[in-house]
Amino acid sequence: MEFLLDLNTSLEIIAQKLVDKGLMVVTAESCTGGMISTACTDLPGSSKWFDRAFITYSNDAKHEMLGVPMELIEAAGAVSMDVVKSMAKGAYNRAGKGKRIAVAVSGVAGPDGGTEDKPVGTVWFGYAHALGAGAHKLVFGGDRGQVRQQAVVKALELIDSLIVDF
Repeated sequence: MEFLLDLNTSLEIIAQKLVDKGLMVVTAESCTGGMISTACTDLPGSSKWFDRAFITYSNDAKHEMLGVPMELIEAAGAVSMDVVKSMAKGAYNRAGKGKRIAVAVSGVAGPDGGTEDKPVGTVWFGYAHALGAGAHKLVFGGDRGQVRQQAVVKALELIDSLIVDF
């Protein structure tokens, strides 16, 4: 889908696909701090396809709310494939029964916090659903707000791409 000429129109299309498939969305957000769930719930009627959000900005929250092992966070870092995949699986499992897609994000939005291995703009995206789980990384340019907004758009694109699995 050509995304983001108009975010609301894109979301309306995604929402209709979710409703048609009887799917609900769950989010687990770190660097976006709830922006994905806000974008989703800004759309009227989102209760038909949006289930819940976990805002897990701190490592303790990732562990307590989603069950991400602290050992994993300490070994891989919060901004990593393993942690974001665990976040997505935790969100999916805590959402209960039903057809669901869980999407998770963890990243370095900046302006501080970047390293050589994880520069500012690094965002990991994870997903989990009944057919499996996965993760991928993108590195965005721009300031903190731009990195976070780009992460929201890519998370919505990820949701859209996962609908075809059902």
